[in-house]
Amino acid sequence: MTSYKELGLVNTKDMFAKAMKGGYAIPAFNFNNMEQMQAIIMACVEAKSPVILQVSKGARQYANANILRNMARGAVEYAHELGCDIPIVLHLDHGPNFEVAKDCIDNGFSSVMIDGSALPYDENVALTKKVVEYAHAHDVTVEAELGVLGGVEDDVAAEESKYTKPEEVVDFTSKTGCDSLAISIGTSHGRCKFTPAQCTRTPDGVLIPPPLAFNVLEAIEKQLPGFPIVLHGSSSVPVEYVKIIEQYGGKIPDSVGIPEDQLRKAAKSAVCKINIDSDGRLAMTAAIRRHLAEHPGDFDPRQYLSPAREELKKMYMHKCVEVLGSAGHALD
Repeated sequence: MTSYKELGLVNTKDMFAKAMKGGYAIPAFNFNNMEQMQAIIMACVEAKSPVILQVSKGARQYANANILRNMARGAVEYAHELGCDIPIVLHLDHGPNFEVAKDCIDNGFSSVMIDGSALPYDENVALTKKVVEYAHAHDVTVEAELGVLGGVEDDVAAEESKYTKPEEVVDFTSKTGCDSLAISIGTSHGRCKFTPAQCTRTPDGVLIPPPLAFNVLEAIEKQLPGFPIVLHGSSSVPVEYVKIIEQYGGKIPDSVGIPEDQLRKAAKSAVCKINIDSDGRLAMTAAIRRHLAEHPGDFDPRQYLSPAREELKKMYMHKCVEVLGSAGHALD
């Protein structure tokens, strides 16, 4: 068994308390490979932002659990080398069952999410409680979920979203003992967070999504004052990346995300962790497609992954500084 403390990582407890007090949200960036990890650490060190490195079940299968654990160790050492020992969490995103959550805890993760949101309420409670009991015995924090987000991302899929019921949150958190709660207020997984029918369209064809259900968030805050809240599916799906991808041969129609002004508003509330995955995929793909189109003779992966890494860093910096408000809080 490897403790996350041996890797130089931290759990989310103090991180979330400081974020809620300071009116900002911690960026939770998903990564699958070295370039994504490098870009996240470069951006967060430069912004002096705490960060959560998120790994899905699919990412563990793709990159190998042992490699990812050592990449997290490397991320801590890389931040030190760059000159700022920012707080770094290694987090399991959408853990599907107790066995996967336990394996992550045993292999150096400092935080895990157990996603029983698709289960009947009592089964979600039982599963979450089981994970919490094991995690807390190892000083690992646990995120749970109530409500269902629509969309598709890795192994997580739902045809429609179901808002979290504020009347359930006190019972759920008290019975499970979870440390934070992911809620559904209109965010969604993937690059198509809303159907065209749910959006309005500008004269030049840009889709404008419906607003988030801040009334549901406010009702949850009243029920759980001071409790850490998490938003999944919060990529903004920048139009400029979509245009670049399609300009250079990609086909990703009807892509639409969450407006950044709504995420900034959420970050000033009890929402202290905001998950961003699709924006990283789009930034990387846009940079690679553009580079290969402009440099057709390049075949060394370093030639096209270097600009992709730089574009990722730029995007992550923007999220920390302009959207989540986490910049400058690494040493609070």
